[in-house]
Amino acid sequence: MDVTVAVRSYLDRMIQQVSGVTILLLDSETTPIISMALTTSALLSHEVYLTDRLDNLARERMPHLKCICFLRPSPESLRALEEELRNPKYSGYWIFFSNTLKKSAIERLAEADEGELVREVQEYFADYNAITNSHYTLNCLPTPLSPYIASARNRLYGDTPSSFDISPDTGSFQRHVDGLVALLLSLKKKPIIRYEKMSSMAKKLGQEIQYTISSETGLFDFRPSASQPVLLILDRRNDPVTPLLSQWTYQAMVHELLGITNGRVDLSKAPDTREDLREVVISPEQDSFFAKNLYSNFGDLGANVKAYVNEYQSKSFATSGKDGNANGAGKNRIETIADMKKFVEEYPEFRKLGGNVSKHVALIGELSRLVESLQGVIQSPDIAPDNKLRLVLIYALRYQKYAANAISQVTDLLIRNGVSESDAALIHVMLNFAGAEQRQDDLFMNENFFSRGRTAMKGLKGVENVYTQHTPHLMQTIELLLRGRLRDTSYPYLDQQAQPNQARPRPQDVILFVIGGTTYEEARAVELLNQQFASGQNVFGLAGPGSSASGPPLQNTRVILGGTGVLNSKMFLDMLRDAATRFPPSITSSALTLHPATPAQRQQEEQRYNFSVGNISLSVGQPNVDLNSIASSSALHRAGNTIEAGVDGATNLARNLFSKFRGA
Repeated sequence: MDVTVAVRSYLDRMIQQVSGVTILLLDSETTPIISMALTTSALLSHEVYLTDRLDNLARERMPHLKCICFLRPSPESLRALEEELRNPKYSGYWIFFSNTLKKSAIERLAEADEGELVREVQEYFADYNAITNSHYTLNCLPTPLSPYIASARNRLYGDTPSSFDISPDTGSFQRHVDGLVALLLSLKKKPIIRYEKMSSMAKKLGQEIQYTISSETGLFDFRPSASQPVLLILDRRNDPVTPLLSQWTYQAMVHELLGITNGRVDLSKAPDTREDLREVVISPEQDSFFAKNLYSNFGDLGANVKAYVNEYQSKSFATSGKDGNANGAGKNRIETIADMKKFVEEYPEFRKLGGNVSKHVALIGELSRLVESLQGVIQSPDIAPDNKLRLVLIYALRYQKYAANAISQVTDLLIRNGVSESDAALIHVMLNFAGAEQRQDDLFMNENFFSRGRTAMKGLKGVENVYTQHTPHLMQTIELLLRGRLRDTSYPYLDQQAQPNQARPRPQDVILFVIGGTTYEEARAVELLNQQFASGQNVFGLAGPGSSASGPPLQNTRVILGGTGVLNSKMFLDMLRDAATRFPPSITSSALTLHPATPAQRQQEEQRYNFSVGNISLSVGQPNVDLNSIASSSALHRAGNTIEAGVDGATNLARNLFSKFRGA
């Protein structure tokens, strides 16, 4: 399963269908699909010399050119195509749709084609954006993210946090169905569907996909595999913490601090940026340095880009005939015909290397400037409002069920420290949107003895790197699924008749979809897991289907991840702001989120579990943290330190225990 290969194979077949000089017409949704999958040079190699938008009314008439149209079968694109066929500008049309086309739409196009210029109409199921070979997106986040613009489209949520906006004009439900069906068809998979039980949206989406599969039996007539693939539909509300965290790996940092839009990064606001670097393209398929450092942490990037610059400098000196010394005498001057031939052959790669070096030096320089600025702000009393809001949101999610929480006090403190009342209200929106009562899993691993013990043992092992110490909750779900331990009661099968209650083989092809969007941190975790499987490592201690625990690992297991869009913290907050404008007033109220604890609950919160090993004692449970003192703090960054101390209390205790063992 490789989404990049699946999309590119469709597009390659499409542009190879037509010989001779051609023009490629796209719409607003297929443009990013093409731009992320094919380079300009790849298009030129197949004589596609011009790319334009179908809705560009200023296009010139060119009857000597053939035209390839790659469009989504949306009402807007169909209307524009009908108008194009009534007033043709090219000698012939080869039309490819990214999804299934209704019979009525074909009849309308036939009526518009009075000149009989349409040579071919086909359905190529490339209706999603392939970011990497294991990460895809429907690119379907709300646009624009403003409650004041009536033409806003792709709205995810309806009038409650648990319902889709199903409006054909503004909603995105049908787009989710179409995108996932196209994904399955492009991968040639007919999966078992599972979903998070707490999410009525996940169930509704799964039911619609199942209905489409059963209705289109001819399209889904694939050769059965030994282990039936699984489509697991998840909900962003079950883990609202991951998109709120700052990221520290290259791709994720660029998206968090600068924003990645369809593989492009806008550097126009960065100071002292050259004109040709004001917008740069970053693609692991087209950029070897980016591919190698996609998941590198910020601490390693400086050394890697320095080595990259040194490589470029050595090649530059070799090409210019210099050896880096003052005399400029080198052994690689271009003096003979053979030297010239070699230079001409290597010059395109040399120019590409030079452009890549400049691009990544500019990107990492701007990341460094922003990180240093952020650290300075956090250390000062004047914290950026969005950072204050993110901090308190994480605190509220973490301590919502504790009787001693200070959510109300910290919310008031936000307002007194520069955060607007509407943004401060997002705290209660978040708790009613994705709080403890809405989540089905133990996100913070603190709700019972076993999860607290697991957290303590994780602290004993330590972390490999401080930049990447957070593990997305998604990985725990994947682990349970691949172990065959993902409970049917929490993640039910959509069609129980197709899956009787019996031992099922572990899946080898897993397709994940997150309603609400994924993050690059989660994509990194999934890709690293795939790399471990590909190398033959026995990940999670898994054995092959039907074998014992000591059997061979699942070397052919493959996991791909996708979602509504790819989030950073700002996009997640903006999506929440947009959705909150349509939620009832009760969602923004604190009445549903701040429940006084009963004596039994208070006793449970204060309970500790004590173990003794010789003279050493270990206490697992909630540390005694005075959260009420947060409200009297003079600056919010002190609140952040107190919150962090409360969250990490048990971990620090476990680390101290480990140190005692080592010193014994």
